[in-house]
Amino acid sequence: MHITFGEGNTRTTAVFTILYLRSIGFEVSNNLFADHSWYFRNALVRANYKNAQKGIDYTPVYLERFFRNLLLGDQWDLRNRYLHITPSSEWKNQPNLAETRKTGQAQDKFRTSSGQVQDKVHTDNPDIERLVAVIGKDQMSVKMMMEKLQLKGRDNFLRLYLFPALEEGFVTLLYPDKPRHPRQKYLLTVKGLALLSEL
Repeated sequence: MHITFGEGNTRTTAVFTILYLRSIGFEVSNNLFADHSWYFRNALVRANYKNAQKGIDYTPVYLERFFRNLLLGDQWDLRNRYLHITPSSEWKNQPNLAETRKTGQAQDKFRTSSGQVQDKVHTDNPDIERLVAVIGKDQMSVKMMMEKLQLKGRDNFLRLYLFPALEEGFVTLLYPDKPRHPRQKYLLTVKGLALLSEL
């Protein structure tokens, strides 16, 4: 793995993050970290910076949006100006470009992937369709989903059902900032609910 961005601490954090995500089954590259290294670095700062005298509190939201882009196919506009503590009105609300594109308010030049339409509702993967139908409007653990699907092999379930559904943006984590949360559950995204309504 070769990463050529940012300062030492940020680069080290990125490398260990990528290795950790790969160890739990996510297929991630360093592209998003390299393309948005300044945003990632400042998102880390905002998640860990507090100044009571100035009324500034910890805020993990920017880091969460970075990882939603990385893992769930979201398309938050990862420009550093949205992280300013006192942004101008133009940079106050960070848009999710997948959502704004649906309303015609954003240009295709902001796409975060090439040749793949992230907000596509349909899928050719029957395993994703089965998983979406099983989850419905509930929140489920891995064990609950496997029981509903009558599956016994956890590795196969993750590889064939859950990871593809996460990667294509149909399913999300209840605690996206803590993938190994002891009470972690999974629920459908807006895109997943749209697919559910079609099923």
